Amino acid sequence: MACPRPATAHQPCDTFFVESDDMHPRMDPKEQARLIARERQYAIADQLSTLAKEEYLDDCLSHMLQMDTATLPDVESIDIQTEIQWFMRPYLLDFLIEAHAAFQLQPSTLFLAINLLDRYCSKRVVYKRHYQLVGCSALLIAAKYGDKKEHVPTIRELKSMCCSLYDDDMFLQMEWHVLQTLGWTIGHPTVDSFLNIALVDKQYDPEVEHLALYILEISLFHREFVSKPSADLAKAALALSRCILNRRQPHHNEWASTYDSATLVGLSQQLHQPSQVLYRKYSSGHYSRISKLLEQFLARQASIASGSYSPPSPPTDIPVEPKAQYAGQVGLSTPQKSHGIPPHGYLTPPITPENEGFNNAHVAAVNANKQVASTVCPSSPSPPPNVSFNDTQMYDAEPVYAQCPQYAQPSHVGYTPAF
Repeated sequence: MACPRPATAHQPCDTFFVESDDMHPRMDPKEQARLIARERQYAIADQLSTLAKEEYLDDCLSHMLQMDTATLPDVESIDIQTEIQWFMRPYLLDFLIEAHAAFQLQPSTLFLAINLLDRYCSKRVVYKRHYQLVGCSALLIAAKYGDKKEHVPTIRELKSMCCSLYDDDMFLQMEWHVLQTLGWTIGHPTVDSFLNIALVDKQYDPEVEHLALYILEISLFHREFVSKPSADLAKAALALSRCILNRRQPHHNEWASTYDSATLVGLSQQLHQPSQVLYRKYSSGHYSRISKLLEQFLARQASIASGSYSPPSPPTDIPVEPKAQYAGQVGLSTPQKSHGIPPHGYLTPPITPENEGFNNAHVAAVNANKQVASTVCPSSPSPPPNVSFNDTQMYDAEPVYAQCPQYAQPSHVGYTPAF
């Protein structure tokens, strides 16, 4: 009769010592359902975005091209400025690039600020002492227009960066004057906007994108690209970056494939001496260290042009000189095999047949050789064992050698039994 098991506080667990590949703890069903619903929403949003892009992309692109043409600065009007000159432009751009990086603003904010600066300088006379003030006001307007609110610089921060050269009221007055001069038309399709259109539905390649942005920021320092449309600059910079990085160019039916070759050549000629501020900015890991990569590419191209560059060649086997053969030197030497084929056969000895007929013939040939050798040159007689070596009596050689005709002695030569 089975005894009842006493009741205990510990109940058996069905999963004890059960192997499982699931190393993560079990998720709450509500949390799992929430994640699944979120992923479904993302999939629906991507599908709707693709449908909207196919329907409105052409209209958006045509509107951007129209705005790009309407908001271009006039470089000839900047040429007639009395105080500011083109050699002052790199110093102001270096300051604006450092301020842009310090406030962590969007890339489009920098391009928009430079566009506002050039458009204002093409319509108003700017004094040299106010050139930096106009640049700071343009950066402030661009940040308010398209950047995050927490990243927008304050007037106090801009005043501190200018070493308190301007008062607070001067920033406000210049900001208002820039907006009035431009007719409150701030929107301008920047080069990075066209770059995003060219790279849409493409596999993300950070090096291509960062190198294109690096080339486009280099173009800001040069007069010949101030009045260039942003769309032409974006397509040419993207094609040049793909060429440098050895990436595949777009198909002929894509929008980015219709780039201007003259603009591409002009951009490639300005890559040798970039601004040091810009070089340090793009040498960080955040931008894939693309400035160092471009510098290595240009150095390699320069060495190829000068003829000093030689491509790496595969290693070749070094011929080993043969050792000198033994040439009859005095002394002992280890015999060496010759590398050529001997005149009367090969180095490998022949195989001896193992049959009775060959063995008998071999024995007969050996015996015949012995008889010939004894007939031609008989062996010397050995003295008896009881003969002393001190005795002057010698053996008689005449009877032995007299049997051989070739050893017959002339008659006038006589032999004595003892010397």
